Amino acid sequence: MAARVAAVLEDAWQRLAAEQAAVLAAIGDNARSRMVTDHLAQFQASIVDFQRRVDNEARAFAARQLPHLYEQGARAAAEAVGGHFSWTLIHREALQSLAADSYADFLRRSEEEQRMAAAFYRAVREATRREVPLLAAGNTTALQAARALAERLAAEHQLLYVIYRGGARMPVQAWAEAATLAKSAVAYNAGTLNRAREAGISFMQVFDGPGCGWRSHKDPDKARGTLRTVEDAAAWPISHPRCGRAFGPRPDLSGPVGR
Repeated sequence: MAARVAAVLEDAWQRLAAEQAAVLAAIGDNARSRMVTDHLAQFQASIVDFQRRVDNEARAFAARQLPHLYEQGARAAAEAVGGHFSWTLIHREALQSLAADSYADFLRRSEEEQRMAAAFYRAVREATRREVPLLAAGNTTALQAARALAERLAAEHQLLYVIYRGGARMPVQAWAEAATLAKSAVAYNAGTLNRAREAGISFMQVFDGPGCGWRSHKDPDKARGTLRTVEDAAAWPISHPRCGRAFGPRPDLSGPVGR
């Protein structure tokens, strides 16, 4: 599922990058050409298409994948405590909250990509309004000036990867896959923890990678094999986007215990 979502959004982003390349090529060939306007309109349409695909994938993921994973986690917990699972109010409300959060997070994550694309669109519009009429005013030919303008726009508005405000660079496919995997793990663990809480379980055994920290991957408080309260586990269902953390109910424990 994560690979499918990532592939769909990567395809939409690659189409956007291809339209950007077409705009730049048209500017370099003849900045006054009608082709610049036509390709710019297609680029704008590609931005809308990317937004639409993000919205569609986020809705489909929240509606189909999250309930399936939540139920898997809840059924695993029910088997561990000798019970069964049904969609009681606590689970329906938890899933509704997870779905809303996942949908909103997908949209938040895509905002930076859309901001970058929109910035390029505005820059080209501004250049055609202010710079293009003056291209041949210096000592270079109009064609040389147009190619220089295209090169500058390409350097200032790269769409090969996303540059976040903190400076991190990440391809669209990577963030889409990471987001999907993270939300999948959270949904599964939420099902496990809520079913354990419903059964009156107080403590959970943590299954995780050998070097994974509790609050972040580098946290010195290592998670693997430790015992955590259901509340602590719910606060930190995972510690990083591709985290493999899971929990097992401990019905044999009811009082304070060490980790």
